[in-house]
Amino acid sequence: MTVDLHSKFLGAMIGSAIGDAVGELASGQTNRKDLVDHIGSASELRYTESTVMSLATASMLIEREAIDAQLLGHIFKELFRTEPWRGYSEGPRQIFAQVEETGVGYLDAARQLYDGQGSWGCGAAARILPIALYHHQSPDEVIYKEAEKAAVITHSHPLGIDGAAVLARAEVKALHFNFSRPFSPQAIVNVLAGFSRVEQLRDKLQLIPTLLSSEAPPSEAAESCGLGPGAHESLSFALYSFLRNPHTFMECVLCAVLQGGVRSILGATAGAMAGGYLGIEAIPVGWQNKLENRQHIESLARELAARSISLPGSSAG
Repeated sequence: MTVDLHSKFLGAMIGSAIGDAVGELASGQTNRKDLVDHIGSASELRYTESTVMSLATASMLIEREAIDAQLLGHIFKELFRTEPWRGYSEGPRQIFAQVEETGVGYLDAARQLYDGQGSWGCGAAARILPIALYHHQSPDEVIYKEAEKAAVITHSHPLGIDGAAVLARAEVKALHFNFSRPFSPQAIVNVLAGFSRVEQLRDKLQLIPTLLSSEAPPSEAAESCGLGPGAHESLSFALYSFLRNPHTFMECVLCAVLQGGVRSILGATAGAMAGGYLGIEAIPVGWQNKLENRQHIESLARELAARSISLPGSSAG
């Protein structure tokens, strides 16, 4: 079990970072072959801010065994100052600037975004993987609470929080499944819809089984799910991409990123699920070898696996 768990943790962490990087490379691409050739000719697969913040979250869990939202927000801000070119969206930039200028806390700054509604986007979900891995044996209410704690640093709207929590739950499901045995997409969607607390996301999730059973192509699924920045849209299409291509990491990620939208986030979220389900062995070696900071990511994945094995709590599978 330990060997399998390590493979799945590595697959999830490396898979998410590679999906993020492939999504970033996919900008403007609509053709599968052209994108694969583009990846093949790239000297390095460089990820975006989503992976930067995910790795920082993993480090905090390893070092402190808990999330300190104010401290993690400060770490995010310093990482942004060091590498502002990573692709940070306007929301985090505004939060970091307000904290810097006024001294307000990150949670208060996040709540003031968008006329006091907070961000309902999918950015928090794209970095939530370490929460899922660390708490993969925890009850549902713990997974939701810990995902919310990590999300509200930048995403305080209920939909942004719910998207992060639901994706964490989906990543736990993927981690616990045995890839050699069949599973029911409808059953997975039922679990996630029951876990969700926001109707907008539940409604989108419930479209997925019909899209799959009717063999709807990715273009049709993208139109039905939506590819906007909202957590309910991007995350439902990422889940469709995984459930449509559960046994091939490459095809899952390519499906997620070739239709448009926030491609790096679509790739990161689909790649996390596929990598966690299939394990590190399923990710193309050529892609792994090109991933920047791969050894650091692998080290964090192993540390998370080692700590999560002894965590108390029942299985959340």
